[in-house]
Amino acid sequence: MTLLNEAEEFVSKLFKDKLSTLFTYHNFNHTLGVVAAVDQIAEAENINFSDKEILLVAAWFHDTGYTKGCSNHEDSSIAIVSDFLKQREKSSDYIAKVCNLINATRYDYEPQTLFEKIIKDADCFHLGSEEYLSSCESLRIEWKNLDQKCFSDNDWVVENSDFLINRHHFYTDFALQHWQSIKEKNIESIQNKLKKMEVKKEKENKKRERGEKPDRGIETLFRVTLGNHTRLSGIADSKANILLSVNAIIISIALSTLIPKLDSPRNSHLMIPTFIMLISSVVTIIFAILSTRPKVTKGVFDRQDIEERKVNLLFFGNFYKMPLDEYQWAMNEMMKDREYLYNSMIKDLYFLGLVLEKKYRLLRIAYNLFMIGIVLSVVAFVIAFKMIGA
Repeated sequence: MTLLNEAEEFVSKLFKDKLSTLFTYHNFNHTLGVVAAVDQIAEAENINFSDKEILLVAAWFHDTGYTKGCSNHEDSSIAIVSDFLKQREKSSDYIAKVCNLINATRYDYEPQTLFEKIIKDADCFHLGSEEYLSSCESLRIEWKNLDQKCFSDNDWVVENSDFLINRHHFYTDFALQHWQSIKEKNIESIQNKLKKMEVKKEKENKKRERGEKPDRGIETLFRVTLGNHTRLSGIADSKANILLSVNAIIISIALSTLIPKLDSPRNSHLMIPTFIMLISSVVTIIFAILSTRPKVTKGVFDRQDIEERKVNLLFFGNFYKMPLDEYQWAMNEMMKDREYLYNSMIKDLYFLGLVLEKKYRLLRIAYNLFMIGIVLSVVAFVIAFKMIGA
């Protein structure tokens, strides 16, 4: 097995056994990419085999120090590769060259030799890759996982733009020829995203400053509450309709069947039960009608009412007699005033609640009367029939 094969196997096992899953960027996949990039650049630069081997060994081990933590990981990587090469009986000069190349991958290091430039460019190959955005997001997640840095979406775009434009450049001819153009496209993509964020932020600021429209959460609150009120009103009307229908049937049957029989002296015992049944049905119908009977207001307002914020323009009973142009003017005035708009919506919900309370109170009375009336009627009929039987 060659040294490079041993290096690959060693690093793969090391990452698998000792690298935390929190490292979403500095992991074995990133190392594979750096090794492939070193190989590409070394081929383009016509590097001989022995020097290329040194470069590739450094590429394999340059991030192994992350298995011991983030702090000074280059030093940890140097210690790991030194032990590995000593066990393979490599010379001190060979080990020193590998260690120097790993040291050159430090963030703030300016490469001096061609080999240092090769590994430095290879370590940043993702900047000239079409997968740049996904790679950067992996790095962002890693920093967040490790409590190193935490960026908002906007700050992350700004950080990437600044790094690509002001703090990074490729060194080798291969990287400049093959990766620089893709890097420039990535810069353009980042800047477009930054512009969109700035436009969105500007719109949000203007919206906040104007205060012309309710926030989405408030809109949802009013919409859901109004919908609930409307559904409850519909349920109340349905209940009232049931009472009206049932009692109308009872009265019809009583008038057509029982009442004609009361003329006979033999059926005089049925008068009181029938009277109780009819009275309870009539009273129940009255309360059911009261629960559904609409109340219509005057339907007019004047400009002084609008200026003094006295009129709720969201309720039809306050404007149905007004001309269209007056109503349009009044609505525009209301929409200019955030407080007036909110208060009108609140009043609308409040008075709907009062109407619902009245509906359900009258319905409760109607249902209680119906229940009591039915029970009394049945009891009265039973008593009447027993008295005749006796």
